[in-house]
Amino acid sequence: MVRPVVAIVAPGSMGAAVGERLVANGVEVLTVLEGRGEASRERARAAGMKAIEDSRLAQADFVLSIVPPAAALPFAERVAMRLRSAPRPPVFVDCNAVSPATVRRIADAIGATGTPFVDAGIIGAPPRVGARGPNFYASGPHAARFKSLASHGLEIRVLEAPIGAASALKMSYAGITKGLTAVGTAMLLAATRSGVAEALHAELAESQLPLLASFRRSVPGMFPKAYRWVAEMQEIAAFASDDTAAAEIFRGASALYDRISRDAAGERRETTLLESFLSAGRPR
Repeated sequence: MVRPVVAIVAPGSMGAAVGERLVANGVEVLTVLEGRGEASRERARAAGMKAIEDSRLAQADFVLSIVPPAAALPFAERVAMRLRSAPRPPVFVDCNAVSPATVRRIADAIGATGTPFVDAGIIGAPPRVGARGPNFYASGPHAARFKSLASHGLEIRVLEAPIGAASALKMSYAGITKGLTAVGTAMLLAATRSGVAEALHAELAESQLPLLASFRRSVPGMFPKAYRWVAEMQEIAAFASDDTAAAEIFRGASALYDRISRDAAGERRETTLLESFLSAGRPR
């Protein structure tokens, strides 16, 4: 079997973990470290990813875009200039949490260069040694080509649907999971401000213990990710734009995550209140 070459941009927590999974399964994985911080560089080194210049991305067989939602379209537009002159364009796979409308704009930018494009959505946490997942859902006419990486450790599920379908699935799933985290965060803070935090905690522990256990994982786990979820909630709002009330829910979630991200990086007033609520009643 010919060993594929995969370029992953960027080596964040998800990108580096996907890279490590591919490297462990015999794939040469490239990445671009220009402008990245030391944490990203260390993740790339630990994953076995090879650093290249931006100009060499087109030499890969696949380019996987795994960047914050707000950076997805700008990255595609920048890479498109490199792809125009590629003698054998790679398969470009957009794996970002963006709306179907945004992914179609990305597809237009990439497709104009003659480069095969795949719409993909990642559902699940970054890959871990000894565990399956996450699931990559892929759609569009070239999705079957991306499926070939399933033999190198990735869980890839092809949707027999056009570009936009995989992103729609990702938006729907993230709207539920991250939307519930936003609702829980908002109400735990509201209860604390109103002086009924102890009573709410007791009631949740009695009647909604699985939900309380879920919030104990998801809410603190959200703090370092909240800055990325700001744009993702806006993408979900755009996805739900035919329903004004639904879109408003996610615009509100975007504003909440923006506030939490700034608090987590600053005075930590609200994040400390949330941690205090969720640690109550737990064994020390």
